[in-house]
Amino acid sequence: MKENKPASDAQILDSYSRTVVDVAKVASASVVNIKVVKQGNKGQAQQPGQPFGTGSGFVIHSDGLILTNYHVINQAKQITVTLPSGQTYTPQILGSDPATDIAILKIDNSEMTALEFADSDHLQPGQIAIAIGNPLGFQHTVTAGVVSALGRTLRSQSGRMIDDIIQTDAALNPGSSGGPLMNSQAKVIGVNTAIIKQAQGICFAVSSSLAAHIAKILIKNGKVKRAYLGIVGQTVSIPPQTKNQLSLKNTSGVYVADISTAENVDNTQLQKGDLIVELNSKMLASIDDLHKCLTDETIGKTFPMKIVRSGKLEEITVSPAELP
Repeated sequence: MKENKPASDAQILDSYSRTVVDVAKVASASVVNIKVVKQGNKGQAQQPGQPFGTGSGFVIHSDGLILTNYHVINQAKQITVTLPSGQTYTPQILGSDPATDIAILKIDNSEMTALEFADSDHLQPGQIAIAIGNPLGFQHTVTAGVVSALGRTLRSQSGRMIDDIIQTDAALNPGSSGGPLMNSQAKVIGVNTAIIKQAQGICFAVSSSLAAHIAKILIKNGKVKRAYLGIVGQTVSIPPQTKNQLSLKNTSGVYVADISTAENVDNTQLQKGDLIVELNSKMLASIDDLHKCLTDETIGKTFPMKIVRSGKLEEITVSPAELP
């Protein structure tokens, strides 16, 4: 009977290397370079070190649809997409969503090779993660690491929190933004979106499940509908005495710092200085909790809201409108 011998270090390394090489080959025809001239640059190219002058993207449909980060193309005066073949295109922006940092571009090429999304809900910390992009303008740079953690949150440029963020130690640099984070089956598990400059090995990607969902909406509608209440709010702690006196479960709430009159928004029962603790029977402990409640399904509907006003717990009604 033949005895199974454990794999040698060389064999394990070779297997790992083959995986990374194979994934890079699959992605080689689908990851593009995005060069952006921002408004205010007077038509000149981005200066070295200026953020988001270059970025990455990847093909999600053979008909020339490219997914990238919103912050890569935000305030762009001119966008140039360069394919691995060297062909360049001026894309159309089909849609963008600042709240999830996702944007969709369209180029006039119907023979593209699209990458496939994996179900990021099945990811596990420790599994291989391969990032491909164009950091600092160096095309098709491949870095590899692991999924370090799941379920992180990251604040977008719009001020809203992006949920379901993947943390990875696959190295990212400016210019990698918008590129794919891939698994060992060469499927996209995330969209590389952010780094922490002060740290090493801490990088973030929008999960593939969220990115795919937002992409479908943007391709169809050009934007993602969200609701708003026309208030300026901030998260504040609730004094223990107030919490106990009013039997609140919250340790914090949303302080109403200002109120604006906006079309189709009914916020007339709110007052400056109110502390929002509940909306439609859902406890609100932060401004991010409020954002999560204000989905497209709440637009134009009336909901009960509990507030603390002058030391008393009161219930009022509000009606959100669509965010412009």
